[in-house]
Amino acid sequence: MADEPLLKVEKLVKRFGALAVTDEASFEVRGGEIHALIGPNGAGKTTLIHQISGALRADGGRIVFDGRELRDAGIAAHVRAGLVRSYQITSIFRRYSVLDNLALALQARRPGRPSWWRAALADEALYAEAEALLAQIGLAGQGGRIAGSLAHGEQRQLEVGLALAARPRLLLLDEPMAGMGPDESERMVELLQSLRLQGLTLLLVEHDMDAVFRLADRISTLVSGRVIASGTAQQIRAHPEVVKAYLGDEAMEAAL
Repeated sequence: MADEPLLKVEKLVKRFGALAVTDEASFEVRGGEIHALIGPNGAGKTTLIHQISGALRADGGRIVFDGRELRDAGIAAHVRAGLVRSYQITSIFRRYSVLDNLALALQARRPGRPSWWRAALADEALYAEAEALLAQIGLAGQGGRIAGSLAHGEQRQLEVGLALAARPRLLLLDEPMAGMGPDESERMVELLQSLRLQGLTLLLVEHDMDAVFRLADRISTLVSGRVIASGTAQQIRAHPEVVKAYLGDEAMEAAL
């Protein structure tokens, strides 16, 4: 991992009227790590991720990615810099095959080509790249299936693949295990671990604390718009403010 953080969030502020939803939030993500952002419902995690991804402009503070200030840049600039959020691909193309979905996502990053949809479906090199991406997300051999026929967990794997098509350096994932059963969650954990081993940096928002403690190299805890603690899983488990913030949250109590 690099000594200099890949992402620095410094005293970020977002207000809606008199309410500070993000209240001078600060944390760092190191290159090559899985960093989890946790917090109770209403803590402001989604608003913070919106700002980091460029979907929402902050009112104050800094977002520095690989030495470049991105606070006032939009989503397109963030993606060009290599900071990609999984939800930016809002849905899969349910009537197309899994492989077609990946080929179209790969084609979308090529600017200036006319009839890009038709071109993608006829591009053999693009499909070879899509096949490699299919294996990377754990769906090798499933390329011919209609995307809408995939199980929920498999669709989430495909959504990760669509985000990977943008070639991110840092991938933001918002609750990738949401709605999954134990087996599906285990496959997603294995996928995310494999991406980290391939050198990809991940910023993960997730309520499945078992998965968080298995995956995360470091964890930041957001409460009422502020980051109250950052550290390893062991440090977060023992942090009194984190424990206090989650009192009454059965999932967190079980994990702690």
